[in-house]
Amino acid sequence: MSRIGNKAIEIPSGVNATLEGQTVSVKGPKGELAVVLVDNVSVAMEDGSIAVNPRDNTRKSRAAWGMSRTLVANLVEGVTKGFERRMEISGVGYRAAVQGKDLQLSLGYSHDIRFPIPEGIKIECPKPTEIVVSGIDKQQVGQVAAEIRDYRRPEPYKGKGVKYADEYVFRKEGKKK
Repeated sequence: MSRIGNKAIEIPSGVNATLEGQTVSVKGPKGELAVVLVDNVSVAMEDGSIAVNPRDNTRKSRAAWGMSRTLVANLVEGVTKGFERRMEISGVGYRAAVQGKDLQLSLGYSHDIRFPIPEGIKIECPKPTEIVVSGIDKQQVGQVAAEIRDYRRPEPYKGKGVKYADEYVFRKEGKKK
């Protein structure tokens, strides 16, 4: 039994939600998002809230129930508040800067990395060693942050690289004499 799926999603004021078959569209102050849910769940709008329920009691329906409810909840949260992912850069000479529609990264390679900022994503660098990725689509924000991190993942000996602000890098001891 899904505990998350049982909760109905409240629609705040200023947000319009429409339902067409398995497609849920949400429009709010920050933008508009839509998701197509799997056929194993049913979606219903009831007086200011959206309810997601399994169509039958099969294992696949129950497995998709909580995930489908979370996808719809992320749409509502994205168009009202938005999502952001903070990243930190550590290492001598490692830095980042936004130049036009690109993110310029100096990560110890022989060349600078130019990362084109995708549509719908906003990247800021309040400090040269800090990156803030924000947007309304949670999946896209996480994907962009993961792609930036993949250019130089944090290494375990000195901790140099690009890491999430809330990430803990497990440090190893160097070799002994």
